[in-house]
Amino acid sequence: MADIKNRSAYHDYFIDDKYDAGMVLLGTEVKSLRDGRASFNDSYCIFNKGELWLKSMHISEYSHGTTNNHDPLRDRKLLLKKRELAKLEAKIKEKGYTIIPLRIFFNDKRLIKIEIGLGKGKKQYDKRETIKQRDNDRELKRYIK
Repeated sequence: MADIKNRSAYHDYFIDDKYDAGMVLLGTEVKSLRDGRASFNDSYCIFNKGELWLKSMHISEYSHGTTNNHDPLRDRKLLLKKRELAKLEAKIKEKGYTIIPLRIFFNDKRLIKIEIGLGKGKKQYDKRETIKQRDNDRELKRYIK
């Protein structure tokens, strides 16, 4: 399985810090992720009683699952060290910061991990600047080849 990436995250946010977190998943969710069947649209992370939760991330139902299949939009708990959780919770209390899921990947031990980023929202003119910079980089690579 290749990484599942959140393409709109870098377009909509300035990403300051990145963290790799574990996820509490059900068996059919793991099988769907191995097939690459997940979507990040409108997903975000939120703190609840000192725990970090991933909200509204869509993991499709497993095609060979039975009646015990999972709910595609259920909340999933993220696993981080206490020190990292405390640091993130302090940062998002500042104005404008939010925690965004960036990508899902398998680590060396074949465990599913999620990369989350501490981001600050971009304004419309920042988004246009990002698009212009990406186009300039693409032109430069074209001339170098």
